[in-house]
Amino acid sequence: MDITLFPTPLRGEITPIPSKSQAHRLLILAAFADAPSELLCAETNRDIEATADCLNALGADIRRTDTGYIVHPVRALPEKTVLNCCESGSTLRFLLPVAGALGVDATFLLEGRLPQRPLSPMWEEMERMGCSLSRPTPNTIHCTGKLCSGHYTIDGGVSSQYITGFLLALSLLDSPSVLEITGKLESAPYVDLTKDALRRFGADPEHPGLCKLHSPGTLSVEADWSNAAFFLAANTLGSSLDIRGLNPNSAQGDRAAAWLLPELTRKALTIDASDIPDLVPILSVTAACFQGATFTNIRRLRLKESDRVASVIAMLEALGGHAQADENTLHIFGTGLVGGTVDSVNDHRIAMSAAIAAIRCTEPVTILGAQCVQKSYPKFFDEYRRLGGRYEQYLR
Repeated sequence: MDITLFPTPLRGEITPIPSKSQAHRLLILAAFADAPSELLCAETNRDIEATADCLNALGADIRRTDTGYIVHPVRALPEKTVLNCCESGSTLRFLLPVAGALGVDATFLLEGRLPQRPLSPMWEEMERMGCSLSRPTPNTIHCTGKLCSGHYTIDGGVSSQYITGFLLALSLLDSPSVLEITGKLESAPYVDLTKDALRRFGADPEHPGLCKLHSPGTLSVEADWSNAAFFLAANTLGSSLDIRGLNPNSAQGDRAAAWLLPELTRKALTIDASDIPDLVPILSVTAACFQGATFTNIRRLRLKESDRVASVIAMLEALGGHAQADENTLHIFGTGLVGGTVDSVNDHRIAMSAAIAAIRCTEPVTILGAQCVQKSYPKFFDEYRRLGGRYEQYLR
């Protein structure tokens, strides 16, 4: 599906969708708690559904309701199962060690760019602690064996998702373990989000495995700062939106958008991307429309749904802007944006950033492969139109 958007400011009231980062964590913990849980999560997406489907394949009974999910926890594990992660990196990196902790013979199916995204050093640490992992095909991973309690070590500089995966997995073992993080921890707020989720289920994140998971009954998934950032950016680009329901005290690191976006309208900033990699595309659009910006510590952006350094540069260049990068720095120039045709490269954040850019452009913006927003925000373009945005849609 391709979409052509016409420059128009957005107006109205919007409540951001629930946080998929938080939903992944709460669903997994609920699936292994001591009693059923109700998860209030009014909207879902492909990534969240992938996690729910995988948990059902592990023996949980998770059912979608009008308000979210009812989760009946696992009572009997399958000896062997297949877990389809689709394109969700969180699903794979969280549930691979969970399957190891459970001792289930599990085959993971990977789609899109997920087979190319790294798993080291989590892979090696799982094998050291009792699992056997293999790649029967480029798009599958086979996990057998069982993780044992003990002292785990993981480099914090590759992906915080490895740390989350181990924290969740070690909480399922019969005795306490230690998780030692070496090096600089990247995306630390996502680890904080995991620890907060564990505490909600009565677990001690500093001593995983010490306490069994206890269902809190009903939980709410808070509004997502990552997706709210697109509408916050729309306001900086001339829209007038009343954005409601965000928790200013959230553990979500992307709440930084609330102050970074207004600052970018006033001056060029140097921004460390290590804790907010998902904000870089929309911050880059905003910076291009004002004074520019420099992003440091960008290496991990090359390992997202696309090489997000290359795709951000290509998006801005296609829209009449200018950007360049070296190994670990991305420079955005404040040239303004005109319009043009952007290839989403199947990256939901590139597609949504280009759509918001259209507000400020002087000519239409066409997005190729706009259906990729299904990964995180299926109703994004419906909301865009409801708020006054104008576009034409074409099916390939």
